Amino acid sequence: MTNHAAEFRGDLKEFHEMTDKFYKKEINVAQYKGFSGRFGSYAQRGGNANMLRLRMTGGEVSKEKLSFIADSIEKYDISLAHITTCETLQLHNLSAGQVCSLIEEAFDHEIITMGGGGDFPRNVMCSPLSGVQQDEYFDVMPYAKEAADYLLGFINTVKLPRKLKVCFSNSKENVTHATFRDLGFVAKENGTFDIYSAGGLGRSPRMGARVASDIEPSKILYYIKAMVETFVAHGNYENRAAARTRFMQETLGTEGYIQAYQEKLSKILAEEHLDLNVEIPEITKQGDGHTVNNPRAIPQKQPGLYAVSYHPVGGSPKPELFRKLYDAILPMEDVVIRLSPDEGMYIINLTSSEAEKILALTDDGADNTFESSVACIGASICQVGARDSQSLLHACVERVRKENFPEGTLPKIHISGCPSSCSAHQIAPLGFRGGVRQTPDGPKPAFAVFEQGCEIQNKEAFGEDLGVMLESEIPEFLAELGKAVLAKGQTYEQFTAEHREQFMEIVQKYTA
Repeated sequence: MTNHAAEFRGDLKEFHEMTDKFYKKEINVAQYKGFSGRFGSYAQRGGNANMLRLRMTGGEVSKEKLSFIADSIEKYDISLAHITTCETLQLHNLSAGQVCSLIEEAFDHEIITMGGGGDFPRNVMCSPLSGVQQDEYFDVMPYAKEAADYLLGFINTVKLPRKLKVCFSNSKENVTHATFRDLGFVAKENGTFDIYSAGGLGRSPRMGARVASDIEPSKILYYIKAMVETFVAHGNYENRAAARTRFMQETLGTEGYIQAYQEKLSKILAEEHLDLNVEIPEITKQGDGHTVNNPRAIPQKQPGLYAVSYHPVGGSPKPELFRKLYDAILPMEDVVIRLSPDEGMYIINLTSSEAEKILALTDDGADNTFESSVACIGASICQVGARDSQSLLHACVERVRKENFPEGTLPKIHISGCPSSCSAHQIAPLGFRGGVRQTPDGPKPAFAVFEQGCEIQNKEAFGEDLGVMLESEIPEFLAELGKAVLAKGQTYEQFTAEHREQFMEIVQKYTA
């Protein structure tokens, strides 16, 4: 692997200087945003604090990185840490001095923040249970790490039109949305990848175009470079609103885009030597002969070992949890943390007794599917957010808890504060996007409602817009919907399929 920390360290002096100018009001928010995103940091709403996004390739957090996070939270009294849907960790409410020091110290611990924002290759995502999941096709994590290392090399050498998101999927669950990202590597049963590109959520969402099939994993870097070169050649440098890769399917047509990609690929295959020789790690740890009976304890494909899932409501664990987790897993062999695209985490490679300890330590998280719902950081912090997604999610959870619905009564919802779809509301069974609704009393905070989105491979679908609900009424809408589902003795999925008319009557009561 390349020592990218050494490569980028010299750039940090400029970050310190520009951050100092911003807090002295010598440059404005827009000027600072255009600069600071390259370093993985943005000013929060109001311009009085910064956030810092820590890249975690594939969401993997080693014990060493966890130690740094725990130490930093204590050293700087960090009040908010948030797991993102791109498997990174954001530290919030930082002063100018804190964010400048944290970037330096992160580099010392091989945590790269460069390209965490701005028009750069972003954190490479990977199915969080890759390597341990029972029904996976094969372990894609080693390839995600190689891809991330390779992509960091483009940050100082290539000017992209906008950000580039690359991901790897190990099963049909498609939790990283590999079939509709800028570039997705989709594992197959035969040990190869199908490759999709020029997809994405947000405004004008697009499914990815399949640009290659049955590709040997050792060849992935050729396909990454072809993506970069196609984006540079055909991406829109004039209009940022149309500068994401998915818009190339509009300007070139899907077949035209595939042809343009293949032309770049053919040249790269002929001229470059980018083959990988990847060693797949083997987990040899043994179980302790006991079993765990808990829905959050997931048996791994390694007999006797478990992955424990933990989903803090809203994706923001209590800051002190990181120290507790580090102390707990430090003596545990081969245990690592994987951040997940739904703002949760998995602690993997646990024996049954170790799993029991981690379950007890993480018992403050979501109790069911609904409570594991996803919300972006929201308008109280984000400069571009329209609505406070986190506040709405907590209000919904608080209201629904009063009903004590059985598991499955309500689905996992996704709440985005604006059309950017940072929570992936467009692929949720039930999604919400922040906006405004006009009322006789004037404009009021509201959310557009999306329904029947799906991320599962070969069933992918973007949700249908059902109308706009007042933010204040959404918790009651969910309670009423849950009661209707419960009255039928069904799950949400069954109810919406078999009682569509009743479902729409409830929706229209709140959108009319």
